[in-house]
Amino acid sequence: MNSVYKINKGINKPIEFKGLKAQYIGYLGIGVLLLLIVFAVLYISGVNMFVCLGIILLLGTLLFMAIYKLSDTYGQHGLVKKLAKRNIPEYVVCRSRKMFTILCQSSTGDKS
Repeated sequence: MNSVYKINKGINKPIEFKGLKAQYIGYLGIGVLLLLIVFAVLYISGVNMFVCLGIILLLGTLLFMAIYKLSDTYGQHGLVKKLAKRNIPEYVVCRSRKMFTILCQSSTGDKS
């Protein structure tokens, strides 16, 4: 008798919600929390409620547009790769032979 196994398709796919992929959901959540804090600060400081709402709606719209654009442009890991690429030097300057002799000695196991 043959066994029947259920196949879990898409087990390693990134989380996606309304077109947002992976870490962009977190970025959007953090942005919304920051907007809530900005609204509270503006309201407590005595700014008119309608002015507060206008500012928050404008900033919220810009936040959503920016996050969706980043998600569409870079995908799941592209933004992290782009940020990491800035840390790669264009060239390495080595002004002495000491580095190469140390590497040669360590690779051959020669202690002399």
